[in-house]
Amino acid sequence: MLTTDYTAAHYRIDPARTDLALEFRRTPRGQYSDALQRVLYVMRWSGAGGRYLLFALEPGRRWILAELPGRRGLPLLLHRDRVFERIADAEWAVFCLRWQALTGHSIAHLEIE
Repeated sequence: MLTTDYTAAHYRIDPARTDLALEFRRTPRGQYSDALQRVLYVMRWSGAGGRYLLFALEPGRRWILAELPGRRGLPLLLHRDRVFERIADAEWAVFCLRWQALTGHSIAHLEIE
């Protein structure tokens, strides 16, 4: 079975690059810079800090924060206190959790200028 070793990643996220986090916050669905694309790749494939994802409660209307279990076949861990009605807010929450897991720094306080 293939596994992902996040410690072998060639790209490390610089916690000082909050400009990249703000870029994602401004355009969570759109054209990313090369630097942000590298950050997203590490976040989505590293497996570090739990694998956070969004689970659709009502497709296109409501999402809940969830985590993949450590082993296949086990149920998702649903964070019932984290329900979103805007996909941009949901994606920002996941981005913040992944950023903190990989860098040790919180960016949840960042606001778009």
